[in-house]
Amino acid sequence: MLVGHTQSTATAGENRTVPESTSESDGQLAFSIDDVSDPLEPVNRFFFEFNDLFYMGILRPVATVYGELVPEGVRVGVRNVFQNLATPTRVVSTILEGEISQSGVELARFGVNTIFGFFGFFDVAGEAGLKSTQQDLGQALGRWGAGDSLYLVLPIVGPSNLRDGVGWVGDTLMNPLTYVPGDIGYRAGLVAHRTVNDTSLHLGEYEDLKKSAVDPYISLRDAYLQRRRALISE
Repeated sequence: MLVGHTQSTATAGENRTVPESTSESDGQLAFSIDDVSDPLEPVNRFFFEFNDLFYMGILRPVATVYGELVPEGVRVGVRNVFQNLATPTRVVSTILEGEISQSGVELARFGVNTIFGFFGFFDVAGEAGLKSTQQDLGQALGRWGAGDSLYLVLPIVGPSNLRDGVGWVGDTLMNPLTYVPGDIGYRAGLVAHRTVNDTSLHLGEYEDLKKSAVDPYISLRDAYLQRRRALISE
């Protein structure tokens, strides 16, 4: 799934000096730039540019047309189905975090939504008060003390770091989509559909960030790290 796509307005590898007492991302962050480990910035900016070109040139136009053809309610339902399939990741992650009761909630959600929600298309469990915390392995590793470590921009995937990258591999291995019968092209098509569908529900968010940022690369990087730290600390 594409997490973010940015087009930098600064030259690749440009180093920015920020006083220790200040914050990045247009003053919206709660941590200093000194907290960020980004020694691979030139490489990250290259993939950042690649992701931006992919998003602006391919993903956004496809998602826009898809959004115009498919009603929002249907797209939300499709997203729910894919989230329902990702239940194993949430169950394992909550167990690793010691949230056994939430693991039970995730299992109950899967049963209720699969049986009564048309394989998860309708979030019947959520309406009944069984809420998902949307945990992933990166968060679980963070709870066990793994820090942000090295910041990374992954091709197509987007912003990440060493901890979340390892978690993403684990999440992928636990996702049933990885083992859908058929050739790799069929599975890739399902993942592409999930990505286009999710993107259609968030059109304009990245564009707004990019428009308001002095350096979109820095803004997206710091916003990503802030968001992940907030999720881990909850």
